[in-house]
Amino acid sequence: MSLLLRLTSALSGRRVGTDRFGNAYYESRRLHPTDRLPRRWVVYAGRPEASAVPPEWWGWLHHTTDAPLPETPLYPWQKDHRPNLTGTPQAYRPSGHDYVGGRRRPTSGDYEAWTPGQ
Repeated sequence: MSLLLRLTSALSGRRVGTDRFGNAYYESRRLHPTDRLPRRWVVYAGRPEASAVPPEWWGWLHHTTDAPLPETPLYPWQKDHRPNLTGTPQAYRPSGHDYVGGRRRPTSGDYEAWTPGQ
C-alpha cells in the first residue's frame, strides 16, 4: 500500500472494519456532493485485486447494505470466498484443456472438422 493512500485514508476516512483476509475498509467523513453518499474504499492487505473482496464487504462497498454482513457462513452449503484464480496455476482447467494434455473423451457423433475442397 502506498504512503499517499495510507495518509489519505487516515485523514479523510473513518476505518469501518477489516475482513478475514486483512483488507481494511474505509468510509469518507463527508458526503459526496453529487449523490449525497459517503465514499467507501478498500485498502488491500496484499496485491490490489478486486476479486479479493469477499461478498459480505462487496455489498457494503457498493451501498447495497448500510453495514457489512456477518462473515460467518449462515448455511451449510455456503463455501468460503476464494479470489479469482484465472491466470494462476490453481485455475480451473477441464480435462480437454491444452495445459492438461489437450485430449478430451470422444462423444457420440464426435465433431469432424471441415476441410476446404471436399
